[in-house]
Amino acid sequence: MSSHTLSVNARRGAGVLLAATALSTMSTDARAAGFALLEQTGSGAGYSYAGSAASADDASVMYFNPAGLGLITEPQVAVALHGIDLSTKFDDRGSVLPPAGLGALPGGATRSDAGDVIPLPNAYVAWPITEHLTFGFGINAPFGLVTEYDDPWVGRFQGIRSELVTINANPAIAYRMNDYVSFGFGVNYQYADAELTNAVLLGPGVEGRAELDVDDSDWGWNAGVLFTLPSRMRIGLSYRSRVDYSLSGDTTVTTLAGDPVAAASGPTTVEITFPDSALVSFAQPVGERVELRADVMWTNWSEVSRIAALNPATGLPRDVLEFGFEDAWRIAFGIGYRASERWSFRAGTAWDESPVTDRTRTVRLPDANRWWLSLGARWQPTERFTVDAGYVHLFVDDPDILHVRGQLGAPESFTSVVRGTYDSAVDILSVQLSWSFR
Repeated sequence: MSSHTLSVNARRGAGVLLAATALSTMSTDARAAGFALLEQTGSGAGYSYAGSAASADDASVMYFNPAGLGLITEPQVAVALHGIDLSTKFDDRGSVLPPAGLGALPGGATRSDAGDVIPLPNAYVAWPITEHLTFGFGINAPFGLVTEYDDPWVGRFQGIRSELVTINANPAIAYRMNDYVSFGFGVNYQYADAELTNAVLLGPGVEGRAELDVDDSDWGWNAGVLFTLPSRMRIGLSYRSRVDYSLSGDTTVTTLAGDPVAAASGPTTVEITFPDSALVSFAQPVGERVELRADVMWTNWSEVSRIAALNPATGLPRDVLEFGFEDAWRIAFGIGYRASERWSFRAGTAWDESPVTDRTRTVRLPDANRWWLSLGARWQPTERFTVDAGYVHLFVDDPDILHVRGQLGAPESFTSVVRGTYDSAVDILSVQLSWSFR
């Protein structure tokens, strides 16, 4: 094998990894379908986040609707921690390694759980400035993923490890016009870091590894309005803008022994859009102890269609992925019951539509529709201190996968096929502490 063949094929193989950057930034089998993390408040977990833009339970409402800050009458701090346990078990049904492996490649595991336990913290501050004006500030992670298959496994040429970390700083302001109407607006400074690994063919019969590490930061915004009707019903409408990223970083291709392949490594950029979303929420008190909640969310996943990973020096694509995502809807219902001055309980359910279709499902995003069931409680030991806890279980449809993936510019013999089924489920435990003070 010539050095030219080694460098060209390694570079093409690395392209599989590069373009899949977008895929990792969109994988969130851990929570909402697609890639948006809904675990932004511990108090909403027990409701399956129903009524989240109309709740105003605490300062965390600002993530879902900044107008809700207008109903916070005292300075408040809310801190939450969520543990997301993702199970994504793959069972092979006839996957095929690249024929260019010449039979010299290890078959790899045919069963692998790509799931992991993901900790997710968030924190919020609400600070009334005047009777009508309230400032808020939130730190959260709107998107995120950690999935990792066994290495080697039968689908390793399409993905091994996918990790996305985001950090979002969200100052916001709310104006309470009167007892019936509040408006809110916030800006979002968001940082994203993505890391992907997968196997590549460096040449016929020669396997290597490729790693992509890219990051970027950009701005977005969110806005909303909250109506309180004479019947005490609250109606919240909110919108979060899309965020356009130009992720940049490095691709590193190595042999299995860890020796770098310089000709296939180097700077890489990936353009990707995190989609915008719109939310309508309702909360209706029934008597003095019961409250019913519901909401409908739409996410503009069709923004995510075709992703190209580029060599910035030449402007040429290292690889291209066709996603063909479809817009998705989420519908949620919840009920809360105030048992006493100190204890409240809640329950909820939701249907979450995935933007991924059978023809676009990949090993990095084995996403499918899911149902949520949740239970939660609030304990208020003092007038100014509350503890919220919630447990959520997601029943995920068990999807099949048949994904054919080649290496850009390489012969057809460099193509791998992943065929199998996934058995997926998600468990989420959320805890939140909130303090009010004068």
